[in-house]
This record gives sequence, structure tokens and C-alpha cells, in this order.
Amino acid sequence: MVRLVIKIGLTFIAVIVLVFFGQVIFDTVYQFPKNLNYGVTFSPQYAKYLDLDWRQTFIKSLNELKVRNFRIPTYWSELEKEEGEFNFDDVDFMLDEIEKRQGKVILVVGFRQPRWPECYLPSWTRGLSLEEKRAKILNFIKATIERYENRDSIWAYQVENELFLPFFGEDCDKGDEESLKQEVDLVRGLSDKYIIISDSGELGNWIIPMQFSDVFGTTIYRDVYNSIMGYLTYPILPYLYNVKSQVIKNIFAPKNQRTIIVELQAEPWIGTSDLDKNPKKQEKHFPVSKLKGYINYAKKTGFDEVYLWGVEWWYFMAQNGHPEYLEYAKTLF
Repeated sequence: MVRLVIKIGLTFIAVIVLVFFGQVIFDTVYQFPKNLNYGVTFSPQYAKYLDLDWRQTFIKSLNELKVRNFRIPTYWSELEKEEGEFNFDDVDFMLDEIEKRQGKVILVVGFRQPRWPECYLPSWTRGLSLEEKRAKILNFIKATIERYENRDSIWAYQVENELFLPFFGEDCDKGDEESLKQEVDLVRGLSDKYIIISDSGELGNWIIPMQFSDVFGTTIYRDVYNSIMGYLTYPILPYLYNVKSQVIKNIFAPKNQRTIIVELQAEPWIGTSDLDKNPKKQEKHFPVSKLKGYINYAKKTGFDEVYLWGVEWWYFMAQNGHPEYLEYAKTLF
């Protein structure tokens, strides 16, 4: 028994050593991109939650930070509050401003969108069956694509957001392969633009998202919160995301063209109420040194395009006496 325990322990140590040296080897032999393209996800809803003027904040991200790559959500609950009555004014505003500056956009379509509560179902859908809701989702996606297909700024449509993360979000119907295929087929029938599917970098298996997409978008979160364990940092070396991407592409998804980081944590994970809208505690929990560390971590994955998650929060912190996040971000764009 003792020998077995020793063997298991030594094997575990050997695996850890091999994984660690894998990063060293990767750093030595991998041809890293000379330039990384940085972008941001911008959510008007989150900016408003932080008591910011969202349009003013958006313009500042264009003029002050010089952001030119955006991931823009289309919140179904906001854009079709009454069935069949669409109001795309907010999305129009963002796209117009981006195009004035020759920027590029990933437009997210579907009911799962960036930012909590993840699923944005209009109130009028609540009495519908699952099949009826899916038909209405397809109608909404169709209306969105038809409105924006001629926008040169949009280079890709992201279909749903982390659809296969069923335990995260509110009022979320479980995503499945068949419904995703219907949505992807619909978008392909309406557009020749790239299709992106995203999945959790740490918890997803990536296979179906990579099979269905032209470009796969992984999310990367370093510090997360669990109600049982509290805050924890994922013990994942950055090169492993790239290895995982290459393995799945070569075995399961040979038509997939590349992987990007569609969501990189660049703000604190608000797991406890004492951190919510408390800039002093948030700064201690997520100092600018941590933001810099996450950017360096992303560089070590070897992916060439990174969309940061937290631009609204940077402006919230600057408004509350902590401009250091914005000052650092200015060096990236």
C-alpha cells in the first residue's frame, strides 16, 4: 500500500514537472505573433449598471483608448421588447461610431449574450414552449442579420455566447447541438461573414463549437468565485489553451481556421456583495498589477487576437479615483 501511494505521488510530481516544462518548450519553439490585436466587449447594460453614461463611455473608449476592435452584443430583451417590434437604435449608434473610425466588429446574435444574466429573453416569451421560443429566436437572429449584413465594419457574427455552459446564467434553456446547428445554418444562409462560436476556456470541451465555427473563441478567466470554495485561480498554464486548440482542430474540426481569445478577464470577478460597486475593495482585490499579469498570460497562449472584458469597469474605477487601469489600457490599443 505504501509503495502504491509513493508511486502515485511520484507520478503526480512527474506530470506536474512535464506540464511545467511544456510551457518552457512552447515559449522556446513556438512562433509567437509579432503583434497582438486587442479589442473589447462593450455592454451598454453593464455601463448603466455602473451608473455611467453609456454612450459617453463608449465614445471615450473610441477617442481616449483608441479601441478599434469591438465585440458588440444584441440583447434580445432590449431590441424586441414587444413581439415583432424592433428597436436597434443603440446598436446602430455603436456601429455608426465605430465605422467613423474604421473599426471592426464581432456582432453577437442569439439569446445568450455577454454579461450577466447571460440569457436575454423578452418577457413576452415566458409562456412559450421551448420549440416556440427557438422559432422566435431564429426570427430575431434573421432580423438582426438582415439589418446589419451590409455593414462593412462587421467581420464576424458570434452565434450565442458560451451556449454549453448550462449551470451559469438566469432563465437559460439548456443549449444543444441541434438548436445551435439551426442558428448557424440560418446565419450561413444569410451571410458570407465569419461565424464565431465561443466556449469556456476552462470548463468547455470545445469540440462542437470548433466544428460549427470558422473561428473559435475561447474565454479565459484566471480568478473566479465558487460559493463552496470561495475565490480560486485556475492552475492552467497558458500554452495548454493553444495545445487544446490544435488537438481538437486536427482531430475533430479540420475546417476551423483559427482560435482567438474572445473574452479575457480584465476586471474582478464580483463573487460577494461587499465588492459590488465598492471601488476601494475592488482595487485591493484586483490591482492593476493583476491586469498586467493577465495580459502577459494571454500573450503566452500564442493566440493573436484578444478581446478584453472590463472596459466599462475601467471607466467606473477612473471615475472613483483609480485611473491606473485606463492609463495601462492606453498602452495596448
